[in-house]
Parts: sequence; C-alpha cells; structure tokens
Amino acid sequence: MLLRISLVCLLGLFAIPQLRAQIVSDSLRIEGHYRTFFYHQPAASGKPQNLVFVMHGSGGNGRDMMRSTEAMEKEALRSGTLLVYPSGYKRYWNECRKASPALANKEDVNEQAFFSGMIAYFQKKYGINSKRVFAVGTSGGGHMAYKLALTMPQQFRAVTAIIANLPDTDNMDCVPSGQAVPIMIINGTEDNVNPYNGGLVDLGPNMNMGNVRSTDRSFHYWADLAGYRGEPKLEKLPDTDPNDGRTIEKYAYQAPGKPEVVLLKVIGGKHDYPKDIDVHVEALRFFLHQK
Repeated sequence: MLLRISLVCLLGLFAIPQLRAQIVSDSLRIEGHYRTFFYHQPAASGKPQNLVFVMHGSGGNGRDMMRSTEAMEKEALRSGTLLVYPSGYKRYWNECRKASPALANKEDVNEQAFFSGMIAYFQKKYGINSKRVFAVGTSGGGHMAYKLALTMPQQFRAVTAIIANLPDTDNMDCVPSGQAVPIMIINGTEDNVNPYNGGLVDLGPNMNMGNVRSTDRSFHYWADLAGYRGEPKLEKLPDTDPNDGRTIEKYAYQAPGKPEVVLLKVIGGKHDYPKDIDVHVEALRFFLHQK
C-alpha cells in the first residue's frame, strides 16, 4: 500500500527566554495518525547541518523531554545542530520489544515512516545534511534508538541508547539489517528497571515489557557486527561528583574504517542520569566526531 504522509499546519510557537529561541510544534500524518514533534526555531542567520532526534522514555512526550537537555541545546547551537523531540504514539514507541503491551506496539504503528518523514521535512525546510542524522533516546526512547539502528542504518549516522539494553532474542520484534553503525550505550549497574545483567523489564501494572539482554551482550552485539575482536580500550572517567556514589568506566572499540562502539558503564548507577556527566552532551559530542 502506498504510504501517505502529509504535513499539517504549524501548531504553536512558545518563547524560551534561556535559549532566546522559540519552540515549534508540528506534525506529520503517518498512515492515518498525526505524529507530533518539537524543536527550537533556528536563527535566520544559521543553517544547521546536523539533525539529532532526542527520544523520551515510556510514558513521556517530546515537549517534556526538552526540559532535560538545556546544556545539549546550548552546545547544539554552537555546532550547527538541530535537535528534534518527537512524541511517541500515545506516549510509547513501537520499538523492538515483542512483549510490549503499549498500543504503539499492538497497533504496529509505522515508526520508520515517521522518522523518514521527519528527515524529509527538515531537509526541505532547513537543508539538513542527510548524511548527518543521529538519534539518542532514554529508556523506552533508548529502545527506539536501537530500532532505528537495527532497521534504518542507512539513514542514521550514529545512535546513543541510555539506560536500555537490546531485547533478548525471544523478545525481539524487529528484523535487524545486520549492518553495523556507530553506537554509544550508557547504562547503570544498579538499574532495577533495565537490569544491567539482563532479565525482565517490568514498568508496573500491565506493563511487562519482556526480557532484555545484558549490557555486555548488547555492547558486544554491535562490536561483533563492526568486526571487532579482543578487549575494548578502558578509560576511567573523572569522578566529578564524588558524593553521588557513582563512577564511570568507558569501554571503546575504535579502528580506522570501522564504526565506533562505546559503552559508558555507570558503576552504582540506577534508572536515571548520572551527575558526573551530562549524558545528552556526551551523546552530542559522540555524534559530532563521527566523520
């Protein structure tokens, strides 16, 4: 069936004094559903080259997600990057967890069409470089980032998944392309929602999301696809907040001609953001050094 995607009118503009910009709300009609996204209006004198989708967690929305990324927004302005905050279908994504009871999964909403439509929208509107498109997501949004990497690797230069592991093999609802992409994973060892060592993700009553792989298995899935062997390079990041009881170890595979694969292991981290780093700024910097 021919995919029907149409733009709808501008829904709203809201002032954001801290960023001296406006928030634009717009939508695409994807197979009968209006799918909404938000972004800061670029300055008339600027022409962004990089496009980064920032995905909220399960139960969230794009507008609220913007509140977590002020430092990222400031760095994005300096680097010619446009950040876009899409909203999931009825607050959830149709990601790759087969067991998800979310309507997005049950109705099998077409996320690939949504993201392809947004890429085309920003290419037409702002001349975004189609080779410089990235995605970062938290929790359920991290699972959406995995889906984009698994099923749309030719459209995404790199992705970052935060507090999310790949679905276990019997809970995988996507058909992976088998193509490696640069990826960074940021997970906490004491996460009781996304178990670091794998297992059941239970978000509460009637929200059993099924089993996920361990962080190590998720990390090595991408490293194996990229053709890496042996041990990754280990770097201990500065403990900038010694009172939070957390430290971060960086494990990285990097070689000429191969996609970079990185794990930030937050020792003592839970299902939240560590204070030693700004995870979204780290994601943006990871994206920007991809050539």
